Amino acid sequence: MKVKNIKIGVRSLDTAFEEWAQTFEKVRRGKKIDKRRGVYFTSLEAMRKVLTEKRLELLHIIKDQQPDSVYELSKIVKRDLKNINSDLELLRDIGLVSMSKARKGRERVIPRVNYDKIQLEIGV
Repeated sequence: MKVKNIKIGVRSLDTAFEEWAQTFEKVRRGKKIDKRRGVYFTSLEAMRKVLTEKRLELLHIIKDQQPDSVYELSKIVKRDLKNINSDLELLRDIGLVSMSKARKGRERVIPRVNYDKIQLEIGV
């Protein structure tokens, strides 16, 4: 099985704008753009606020145990369903979790983690 990675990094706004401008210039010139995926934060503090221990635990449980629903996930981690939904929505919005609907039996939402490793990148 191929190991899939996702990068998480800390970059200043200036660096992010500079990279965006370089990409825009390549598009304007019709040049090929390197496909890169990742989630970047403007500071280590911002990253810590999003990637809390409980949210990282959710990622691990989803990858390891592959729950069949958000409800099942809440039972595994013994947390309130509302809080799990809030955390999953945030993780989905930044691209760390995918959600799909299943209609076999009762309609339910199935969370998935589609990578094996998270690589942390911090510029100095």
